[in-house]
Amino acid sequence: MATFLYKLGRSAFRRRRLVALLWVALLAVAGIGAATAPVATSSSFSIPGTEAQRAFDLLEERFPGAGADGATARVVFKAPEGQKMTDPAHKAVVEDTVAALKSGSDQIVSVTDPYTGKAVSRDGSTAYVSVAYKVNAMELTDGTREALTEAGHDAQGKGLTVEVGGDALQTMPETGAGEIVGVVIAGIVLVITFGSLVAAGLPLLTAIIGVGIGVSSITALANVLDLGSTTSTLAMMIGLAVGIDYALFIVSRYRAELAEGREKEDAAGRAVGTAGSAVVFAGLTVVIALVGLAVVNIPMLTKMGFAAAGTVVIAVLIALTLIPALLGFAGDKVVGRKQRKAAAAGAGDGAADGGKSGRPNGGTRWARFVIRRPVMVLLIGVLGLGAIALPAASLEMGLPDDGVKPTSTSERRAYDALSDGFGPGFNGPLLVVVDGDKTTADRTVSTIKRLDGWAAVTPATPNKAGDAAMITVVPKDRPSSAATEALVHDIRGATGDDVLVTGATAMNIDFSQKMNDALVPYLALVVGLAFLLLTVVFRSVLVPLKAALGFLLSVVAALGAVVAVFQWGWLGGLFGVEQTGPIMSMMPIFMVGVVFGLAMDYEVFLVTRMREAYVHGERPGEAIVTGFRHSARVVTAAAVIMIAVFSGFIGMTDQMIKMIGFGLAVAVLFDAFVVRMAIVPAVLALLGHKAWWLPKWLDRILPNVDVEGEGLAGADTSGGTPGSRQDLVKV
Repeated sequence: MATFLYKLGRSAFRRRRLVALLWVALLAVAGIGAATAPVATSSSFSIPGTEAQRAFDLLEERFPGAGADGATARVVFKAPEGQKMTDPAHKAVVEDTVAALKSGSDQIVSVTDPYTGKAVSRDGSTAYVSVAYKVNAMELTDGTREALTEAGHDAQGKGLTVEVGGDALQTMPETGAGEIVGVVIAGIVLVITFGSLVAAGLPLLTAIIGVGIGVSSITALANVLDLGSTTSTLAMMIGLAVGIDYALFIVSRYRAELAEGREKEDAAGRAVGTAGSAVVFAGLTVVIALVGLAVVNIPMLTKMGFAAAGTVVIAVLIALTLIPALLGFAGDKVVGRKQRKAAAAGAGDGAADGGKSGRPNGGTRWARFVIRRPVMVLLIGVLGLGAIALPAASLEMGLPDDGVKPTSTSERRAYDALSDGFGPGFNGPLLVVVDGDKTTADRTVSTIKRLDGWAAVTPATPNKAGDAAMITVVPKDRPSSAATEALVHDIRGATGDDVLVTGATAMNIDFSQKMNDALVPYLALVVGLAFLLLTVVFRSVLVPLKAALGFLLSVVAALGAVVAVFQWGWLGGLFGVEQTGPIMSMMPIFMVGVVFGLAMDYEVFLVTRMREAYVHGERPGEAIVTGFRHSARVVTAAAVIMIAVFSGFIGMTDQMIKMIGFGLAVAVLFDAFVVRMAIVPAVLALLGHKAWWLPKWLDRILPNVDVEGEGLAGADTSGGTPGSRQDLVKV
């Protein structure tokens, strides 16, 4: 592989104008496709194989046009102190609001009058209007949402406190600010790392081009493939992360090859042949993790995974072709002015990177420290992450509702007003669907009333044919509570197969359970395939095993931190957490998929340099030092950039996005700086030669991909004298 990539890199460097033109043309085509494609509706959300989904399907069949899985909204009215919503003036305001809502959009199925629908609290202080829509929240038009909010604003100015809640107001949060902050910080880190604006700009430029092609392609195909807006958000987040990382690895290796005295074209070829091999296998681990989301068997997640994996493939191809092409355009400017002057003065390799010749850099000093005290470093790293991971044992999964939103939002205030006036369960009523006649439905109502945990049970509402009925059950507790989940399970256990429980609350419970059930198979698939892949790369059994175990440790520690902050409330104020609650049910699998790919990036890039040094004759300890001398600074820069990108999302008001940003940021922090930079060298130092042991029978079976670049030994065309491997420039 190294030889093939070497030729590819040299070819791209030599034909840089053609390569650059092809990528620009591809970006233009994707952009035009996105601009001319019809506006996509939201991806339909379904959870095959769950009771809640079967109930929705039955409702659509027996109650056509009822919008069973459509969006809902509640306009909550609260009278001034000492007054009641039944007062004639207030009643007139509510009735005007009901009329305005009914005429405000053709997407509305029904609007209930609180005075005829028994939606006035016992003390008369609160009333609410329920609005049901034909389509789900993401398919509502802007006009429909505006009509809903305007109806609330009009009533607000007439002496009542009016708040609007429900999933009808749900929109994809704007993430542009977080991404901009991340890109700015990435640029600063790259400038510090390289000491050259040109070298720093290349990873940013190519990452943006890759993300532009990927997201534009997703937008162009969204209507055809039924892709939602969340798909492009994930693709953008992952594409930006790996795009910067991969380009950073190639550029840093190119600078190291130049420092050895190689000609530019040969240096580009060798950079792609060596660091490019690491990029290919790191990219494959990310693709495996994302495509593996299909194991969960939720169509939306499967599409998100495949689309994001496509963006990663684009990032790999750009790193292997566009980066060497742009290096050809950059010329000597890829090295900073200070380094160029030092090189011209003949100060030696160390001076070429801004240091004194022979002076060990930070990576070298740290590696030597770890090698001297491997047991201490290993114990501190494992015990430290283990302590942080302890809260993960109390992990409670669910989907956060409006109760976790900031009190500055109307949705949160509507949620609180309903809880105060009617009880917390009114924010998440259960919908029980009976596949049977009136007798069966009445018997079901009686059965439910014998259970604990409900606040209200409505009489059965049959369909026109009389062969199905709907029953609304209001829990005593809030939608995301353990008591409400127990009520759902109790209803399902006490009734027969002809009774199904659904609604947003039941759907969330089923979704969480499905994600929980899929976690172990997903882990087995992703870690197992990546283990095989890394065995091929490193030609070792213990190194991939160590990589997988270290990754699991960092992910569990990150989940522990998420639980401590978002479920227990520790340091919640620091991160803007106003209300604790269950951890988003997607979080464990999402973190496994995303962080595993990024963790393997650092593992592959760091350890391949150690493997390369070991193969070329260095002792195990020397190989660790060599790997850190050449890779520690780059891995550190890549990790800081990723932490910055993900941390930008912590400032979002949306609790789910905030949680994802925090979880991914701390996971990268733990994995890069504790696992890869401390635990990995400590374990390798303790293993010594055994780290690179591979059974002979397995050695004969595995293909030789030559990640170390041994096949490039005779490919030197620079005419210069290659420096010793010990003298490679630090980058």
